[in-house]
Amino acid sequence: MDIFLITDIIGIIAFSLSGFLVGVRNKLDLLGIVIAASLTALGGGILRDALLHRTPFAFSEYYPATTVVIVILIAFAFQSMRSEKIEHKWLFVVSDTVGLVAFSITGALLAIHAEYNVFGVVILSFLTAVGGGVTRDIMINKVPAVLVSDFYGSIALIVAIMLAALNYIDLMSNLSIMAVALTTVLLRLVAYKKQWHLPTMS
Repeated sequence: MDIFLITDIIGIIAFSLSGFLVGVRNKLDLLGIVIAASLTALGGGILRDALLHRTPFAFSEYYPATTVVIVILIAFAFQSMRSEKIEHKWLFVVSDTVGLVAFSITGALLAIHAEYNVFGVVILSFLTAVGGGVTRDIMINKVPAVLVSDFYGSIALIVAIMLAALNYIDLMSNLSIMAVALTTVLLRLVAYKKQWHLPTMS
């Protein structure tokens, strides 16, 4: 298993869980929860592959949809969705953060492989990371988290810039990618805990 496949599976698992929790938090029915989890987990990857002019992995491989189904079944089995403020619980925060970072990495790696410039790497990484969540939030009539959440979309940008820099100085490796992942996951969790926010217009 290469680093892309590993991060893709991790991202799908994490975003399936966060999408499931958001669906339950908004009192969606069973179909709505499945759609919310699927959009969150697969939407960004589909958008990414469409921009790369390639058949989306979700349509050509069995593991994306299979992973989503397994996560949903496990989540239902554990009944991890009874809080009105589920979005503030660490289960959601951690899963959403891991999915965000994992998909940022897959988007950046594919853009680098396609020989995009730095701007292209940043944009593809960002869209891969937040595309599914934006689609989910629009579906439930909610302002997308990337527009208002504490240090959310910024993490995708940081991941892309770090990986583009590593590639430029020829230090890209599985170890360096893992270091970027750990660093940005910790950064997002600290930002959430400390309630860091980007400046807003008021």
